[in-house]
Amino acid sequence: MNVFGWVTFTVLFLIMITLDLFVAHRKNKEIEIRDALMWTGFWVSLALAFGAGIYYFQGQTKALEYLAGYLLEYSLSVDNLFVFLMIFSYFSVPGIYQHKALLWGIIGALVMRALFIAAGVALVTKFHWLIYVFGVFLIYTAVKMARGHDKDIHLEKNPALRLLHKVIPVTTDYGKGKFFVRIDGVLHATPLFAVILVIEPTDLMFAIDSIPAILAITTDPFIVYTSNIFAIMGLRSLFFALAGLMRLFRYIRHGLVTILIFVGVKMLIQDLFHIPIGWSLGFISGTLILAVIASILRPEKIPAVVTADPDK
Repeated sequence: MNVFGWVTFTVLFLIMITLDLFVAHRKNKEIEIRDALMWTGFWVSLALAFGAGIYYFQGQTKALEYLAGYLLEYSLSVDNLFVFLMIFSYFSVPGIYQHKALLWGIIGALVMRALFIAAGVALVTKFHWLIYVFGVFLIYTAVKMARGHDKDIHLEKNPALRLLHKVIPVTTDYGKGKFFVRIDGVLHATPLFAVILVIEPTDLMFAIDSIPAILAITTDPFIVYTSNIFAIMGLRSLFFALAGLMRLFRYIRHGLVTILIFVGVKMLIQDLFHIPIGWSLGFISGTLILAVIASILRPEKIPAVVTADPDK
């Protein structure tokens, strides 16, 4: 992609981040489901509009690669919401500060993913055999996800948290949403800063799974990065829209396992048989649709809560 595409994306993204920080969410407040749904719809619409621009300037193939990459990254990101819920629950993050935590976590993710993508594309381009390593890794990840081991994140053993407590005192109060406060002249970190330290490496773990997956779709850095960023930004608003509804989609995890296996196999056989981008897009979208439909038709049964009879 030429310089015009990068400049257009960068300017558009900076405008939206500025509006988000200083207009829409400049005050700490709990995000309502209605607002979260509106922002989710906005980011999805913006991502699709950007895809239309790619179609206009670069043609159908690049547009389909972008759409498949976006859908793949978005679908993999949905499973990450469980981990964010766990992190916020562990730190008892008040609802009014969760938006700020996710936003700064995403800003850090932009830098890390840019480095990851640049390294991944360069390595795959120079060492083609790495595509097979990525393929095996994705299938291994799918097996771990199917067995539930990908959820094993022990926050009490997190090295970043241990290092933070050795470097600076940490308060138990959120300090009105600040990252650092002074108490009796001594600088303290707040739990909100600790949350950021946990979210950043957690996103790095997600990138280790998702970047190799999208490299099976395309190795165009522009397509890989833009689809990643739009998916990440949509994830933040989707978190607040679905935080209370995640258990309704019990088969999403099964769909993600199937997608990862498909992408891994696609990487392993690409020199023997090329799967057209249209087929990949159809498989990914079809699998997600089936997972959602299955979840609606067979929702997870929530055990009945038995309360004691006050009259007995």
